[in-house]
Amino acid sequence: MMRAVVNFLAVLLLMPAAMAVRADPAPFDLAGPSLDVKVTRGAITLPISEVPNLASGDRLSIKAEFPATQSAQYQMVAAFLSGSTNPPPKNWFFRCETWTRQCAQTGLTITVPQGAQQLLLFLAPRTGGDFSTLVDTVRGRPGAFVRASQDLNQATLDRSRLQAYLSAIRALNDADPVQLEEATPLLARSLAIKVNDKCLDRIPELQAPCLMRGGESLILDDGHSTSIVEALTSGPASDLAMEASFTPQLSYGYYSPYIASVFDIGRILASLHTAQYQYIPALASLMGEQFALTLNIPPSFHNPKSVIVATLPAVKQAQLPPLHAVNPRDFYCLRKSALVLPVEGAPLVFSTAYAHDIVLRLAGGNNRSVDLPVHADAQQGGLVVDTAALGSANLGDSVQGSLHGYWGFDAYEGPSFQLVNSRPQSWQLTDGDQEALIVGRQDTIHLKAESVSCLDDVMLKDPAGKELKAEWKAVKPDEVELKLPLQATQPGSLTLLVRQYGGDQPQPVQLQAFAEPGHLDDFTIYAGDVQGTLKGSGLDAVASLLLKGIEFVPGALLSHQGNDELPMIAKQTQGAAALKPAEVLKAKVTLSDGRVLSLTVHVGPPRPRATLIAKSVQISSSIISSHIQIIDPDELPQGATLAFSLRAQSPSVFQHDETIEVATADGSASTVLSFTNGALTLASSRIAVATLDAAHPLAMSAFGPLQFRVNLNGVSGDWQPLATLVRLPVLTDLTCPATPELACKLSGSGLFLVDSISGDPHFTHPVQVPDGFPGYALPVPQPTNGQLYVKLRDDPSVVNPIAMTVVSLPPSPEEAARAAARLAAAAPVDQPVAAAAGTASPSDNSNPSSSAAQIAAEQGAAAPTQPPQPAVTVPNPPEAATSASTVQPVVPHLN
Repeated sequence: MMRAVVNFLAVLLLMPAAMAVRADPAPFDLAGPSLDVKVTRGAITLPISEVPNLASGDRLSIKAEFPATQSAQYQMVAAFLSGSTNPPPKNWFFRCETWTRQCAQTGLTITVPQGAQQLLLFLAPRTGGDFSTLVDTVRGRPGAFVRASQDLNQATLDRSRLQAYLSAIRALNDADPVQLEEATPLLARSLAIKVNDKCLDRIPELQAPCLMRGGESLILDDGHSTSIVEALTSGPASDLAMEASFTPQLSYGYYSPYIASVFDIGRILASLHTAQYQYIPALASLMGEQFALTLNIPPSFHNPKSVIVATLPAVKQAQLPPLHAVNPRDFYCLRKSALVLPVEGAPLVFSTAYAHDIVLRLAGGNNRSVDLPVHADAQQGGLVVDTAALGSANLGDSVQGSLHGYWGFDAYEGPSFQLVNSRPQSWQLTDGDQEALIVGRQDTIHLKAESVSCLDDVMLKDPAGKELKAEWKAVKPDEVELKLPLQATQPGSLTLLVRQYGGDQPQPVQLQAFAEPGHLDDFTIYAGDVQGTLKGSGLDAVASLLLKGIEFVPGALLSHQGNDELPMIAKQTQGAAALKPAEVLKAKVTLSDGRVLSLTVHVGPPRPRATLIAKSVQISSSIISSHIQIIDPDELPQGATLAFSLRAQSPSVFQHDETIEVATADGSASTVLSFTNGALTLASSRIAVATLDAAHPLAMSAFGPLQFRVNLNGVSGDWQPLATLVRLPVLTDLTCPATPELACKLSGSGLFLVDSISGDPHFTHPVQVPDGFPGYALPVPQPTNGQLYVKLRDDPSVVNPIAMTVVSLPPSPEEAARAAARLAAAAPVDQPVAAAAGTASPSDNSNPSSSAAQIAAEQGAAAPTQPPQPAVTVPNPPEAATSASTVQPVVPHLN
């Protein structure tokens, strides 16, 4: 451990002072001299920017480009190396005194000797014996310069990738920062650059500074560039350089080959430091023939003077780029004006000009071929093909294309691609999108065709003929995703206009847009039921529901605060009742506009149910005082107690948490009977007796039919009829006049609860009580056999007798006189009329007519018995009537 620490400190001490002052490697941002370099192999001459490697016999033309005002005189020395253990011969060193006219005009022309592996360039300040000193230094430590050459080449290639990335980020940021989010991943893939994804979460204006942060640490290891310059030798020295790039002091956090190369260069060149010379590295930026050097240490012109060290490409066999298609199975449109073939695997194709004169060769019929120019574009993530040269050539619907060109001086054949030509196709919506277009919002659909590679543009035409731009992107080779702007579109027919590259006219695709559909939450149905409940919103648009071949039709919709419940009634009741518990089925819900929505349905267990066995009513004293006799067992007077027994059906025995809910038919009042509140008692596991107090649990204003249902675990059974809750008036007096043709008077309270009253059970001549009658007395017919009959307003279908004693009134003198006059008028001519005083001889008692007159006189009757009268309606307020011929026999002063 101590030895490793000592070695590490030794390396740091050997670094140049400018690098040791700071923790991070000094950036190469100082402009140095420029050189013009050309390489000739055979009859072909290439600029240095297109030469990835040298070969024996290559001729190089190197000329320094110094400004006219250059005061310092540099000697340019070219040195070939042949491995770390083989000092190069002296005739492998070539010099050119740049201050001389010949060197300034023609430069240095050299030929790569047989056996050479590296080529270094030195720019040394003019001193006496400078050339021999430099030759002795290189020959004395060839391994250090071989290593420096390799690292300089590695750093140059890596820096080219970084510069290409940063330049693209700056250009995008200046032109349109919004494009950074889309272009940055393509740049990172093409150039093998590590991108901080969190930078893309920032606003566009802050993305570029974040993406450029870290500089050299963004460069990822690239096997291709390493193979070009040869991998660094293994061993302790190499390990130490690698470890340096991991140290927290460097603040990079992960390995960058560029940083390791810079440290290695600094360590090696610092070890060559003498009292006369120090060696500083220079990296080259290549542009055509220009070989522009950049420095990270300012050169010194005092002892020790700075010697600039640069390297040219290694002398070795060409390493062709391992370029491959991102998606080899994809199809690309041959007629696309800006055709991009996505490729990856060779960052130097994008950051250098080593790959040149690249074409996409198309193989057509009859052994014909067409070459289309290609250039690399990291921002677009691939090779951009110029299809203008294709013209009107017809190569068929499907074409195979392959890359051909040069990697430096060597011929290069790249990956192949499948291309298609534009042709009319059938465009169809994918399954599930047929009814997905909803107006009032941006909506997404998917179109399928044999190939979507040639899709150029999609427009949407609404019913008014207005055309709108549709956003689209290919998600599969045969499928495209469309985002349609339907915010201001009305429901109805729409037309998509699909245009392909090279096509004359767009192809129309008919669509149907709908209004916002209701939301389906669930459909609840229980085994054995023939009706289920659909829950959601906007259910008024539901036309039917199909479940396992059984059609359900909607019942009456119930809505509350935007939540709908729609009963769905089965047409085929037998099939619905046969559904099994726990079945999981798919339901198809058809809307009124023809759309069909899917819904998963879980068939629940049978709902709880119990059957009514028997019931009895216990009458209270207050009900007896009403004088109305309840004879129908289905009527339950308010204030009475109802006991009823139930037999369990589903489940087959009663559960302790099972309850019985009793409610009015309109749901205005309800109560719950349970084992907990004592209203339910088990007679056996299958029989329960319920007790309902009709006065307390239910509201005092409740009336009408009562129903009950069983509740268990949040599930309710069907409502079943139980009884009819009736409210009773309190009847106090019934008084009748002696004249049978006159009406009686019925007194009491709550008379508005009476529907009608009659003197016979058949209600031949009823008295109808007005709605809301507020009085305390009613005119009623004379009782038949001393009995009146009443129909209650809460249950007018049932006739109940009134059990009251009739109080007879004596006839008044006026009634007696009117009765006698009517009797005399009706008697025969030869019949003597009874005395006005009402006396008669004993012999008159045997005469029926006189007996009737006497009775009428005694009772105050004013007229003989009249023919049957029609039904009588009590006016409100009542009107007085005393005449026997009055149609409405109303007792005056009823109240």
